[in-house]
Amino acid sequence: MIRGRVVRLGIGVLLLGIAATVGASGQTRASNTDVKGGDHQEFTIQTTSRLVLLDVSVKDPAGGFVSGLTKESFKVFENGKRQEISQFANSDIPVTVGIAVDESGSMRPKRAQVVTAGLVFIQASNPMDEMFIVNFNEKPRRGLPDEALFSDNIQKLRSALWQGVPEGRTALYDAIEMSLHQLEFGRQAKKTLVVISDGGDNNSRHTLAEVKDDVLSSLVTIYTVGIYDEDDPEKNEGVLKDLARVSGGVFYHPATLQEILPICRQIAKDIRTRYTIGYVPSVEGTMVRHIKMVASSPDHPKLIVRTRTSYVFSDKAAESR
Repeated sequence: MIRGRVVRLGIGVLLLGIAATVGASGQTRASNTDVKGGDHQEFTIQTTSRLVLLDVSVKDPAGGFVSGLTKESFKVFENGKRQEISQFANSDIPVTVGIAVDESGSMRPKRAQVVTAGLVFIQASNPMDEMFIVNFNEKPRRGLPDEALFSDNIQKLRSALWQGVPEGRTALYDAIEMSLHQLEFGRQAKKTLVVISDGGDNNSRHTLAEVKDDVLSSLVTIYTVGIYDEDDPEKNEGVLKDLARVSGGVFYHPATLQEILPICRQIAKDIRTRYTIGYVPSVEGTMVRHIKMVASSPDHPKLIVRTRTSYVFSDKAAESR
């Protein structure tokens, strides 16, 4: 085993011999540019071997979040074999979050509500999250200034959401690829992407197949919010659903623009109440690994567990034995 080396599942996460910090300090969002002083309280996830780190949501049949579960409440299976859970957290730990916002011409009449929804999400998130914005129409652009990969400053993030003018065609796939790439640089172990779009794409260099492969090769959780009318010829609901399903996230389609705000609050709550569960996979086996997770509790007769169901184990990881 090679210590101190990061082996990526494509764009994703296999950690070797490192301490992955999943918490920071202070009263502002933890970022690479806007960290302020304060009392330090750290939560860490450590490993000296490969680690698959899963983002896990648990709800009861009524849709309510189930908190207070312990490590013993969960069972994880990879390719049918039970895995030993080596890392577990059930607290509201900071994450690295990207928000990809569609600014093509079809989104012009909805822009004000979309930006407001983005701000509501930011305000409802963990104040120590590190965030970035990707705006996209005919090509994707980073919303923050060039010197800032991430920010915890709400005013800077607000300005980033308002960057550009809604016009032109749509490069959704390129925007997702840019977002996945930037998430790699995040300091938090958990990575999340929120995509607000109609799902259509007519101007990307990347293909949908490439995007799906890279999502599968990452451990990023993706939430998608479909903003479109039912008769919108540019909408592609299937893409938004697939991105959420493959990554273990959730797809939302608000019936009215007024529903966007509570949906974004719901996404922020979901992110903050998810469990973090890690295990060390075997280097033996197929590259595509299928995951099944179940949870049980004496207080809840039935629990609904949501996390990603598969990932790609990089052949480079096997070479580190």
